[in-house]
Amino acid sequence: MHSRLLTRVSDIPAAEWNALALGHPFLRHEFLAAMEDTGCASARTGWKPRHLALFDQGGLAALAPLYEKIHSWGEFVFDFSWARAAEQRGLAYYPKLVCAVPFTPASGPRLLCRADLPAAPLRAQLLRCIRERLEAEQLSSAHLLFMDEAARAASGQDGWLLRRDCHFQWHNRGYRDFDDFLAGFSAEKRKKARRERRRVLEQGIEFRTLHGHELTDAELERVHTFHALTFVRHGHTPYLNHAFFARAARALGTAFMVKLALHRAEPVAAAVFFRSDDTLYGRYWGAESDYHSLHFEACYYQGIDYCIEHGLRHFEPGTQGEHKLARGFEPALTWSAHWIADLPLRRAIGAYLSREADAIDAYAVEADAHAPFRKGGITQPPQ
Repeated sequence: MHSRLLTRVSDIPAAEWNALALGHPFLRHEFLAAMEDTGCASARTGWKPRHLALFDQGGLAALAPLYEKIHSWGEFVFDFSWARAAEQRGLAYYPKLVCAVPFTPASGPRLLCRADLPAAPLRAQLLRCIRERLEAEQLSSAHLLFMDEAARAASGQDGWLLRRDCHFQWHNRGYRDFDDFLAGFSAEKRKKARRERRRVLEQGIEFRTLHGHELTDAELERVHTFHALTFVRHGHTPYLNHAFFARAARALGTAFMVKLALHRAEPVAAAVFFRSDDTLYGRYWGAESDYHSLHFEACYYQGIDYCIEHGLRHFEPGTQGEHKLARGFEPALTWSAHWIADLPLRRAIGAYLSREADAIDAYAVEADAHAPFRKGGITQPPQ
């Protein structure tokens, strides 16, 4: 078994890479290559690809999507205070290594292994190789973000610091249709959800569902424009460009889905989703104007409708938002792992994470108490 650092996803044939991705849309060769080839994930944007791959006589045996970062933007696991603490100690926190999908706070595998090989030793070797690279290049830290249970177990056994957060997810309990889903709500919450959906209809807004191969160039340009407007209105530069949207839509096909909102037959908003065989992921949203309840309809209710219609088991709508609770989403713990090279800083961060974990657990329990129906228990993200 030997290791290689790859400067781009395209150094590995798509079929070999995708055999390890297990159908997760954000780990697919097409998605990551679109990020890199369009310049969204690049050294210029602070996401320098340094993918770690292990090879045996049969070819690609394991890999980790790895990036060298010179900042902490686009990660959604916030460590800015850690960087300040390092600087106060006279340490350079950047560059660091991040094992993640750029700009994508969706849980999934991070230590990918070929199906015909024992996974546990390969995950351990990937983690060891990451730590060895830190030492060889004298980097401050390495971070596995939004990882699945297998990576959480492996990194915990290897001595990494574990960090949890609380996001909100929807789970399909065999609903026949949207009304069946709402039947489990309290009367007040059910009435509110129906009123929000009705308000969108009363404004004359309709929706078209378009998968990647069905979108025209003009529609893709409008979708990207809507997405960019969301960032600009908050004073930020969009992470993703039009070329990425066009490349990802064409390459991913049915795994790329848009809910296009139309008013008098003209597009006025769009919500972009990705899907695997059992999970829908809400990712990008934007609108040209402020329509009452349109965000809730486009990003949440339309996604739930899609999941019920297509038999998808889970829906991850993205980060943030207790407002998701009233619309049928439930608290779920997400996980990251962190290796800090400097021992005193590592101890300080470990103590902080212990305190933070208690607060996150309490927050998740409190959030669950405000769900519109009682299902019980804090869930783990789908694997």
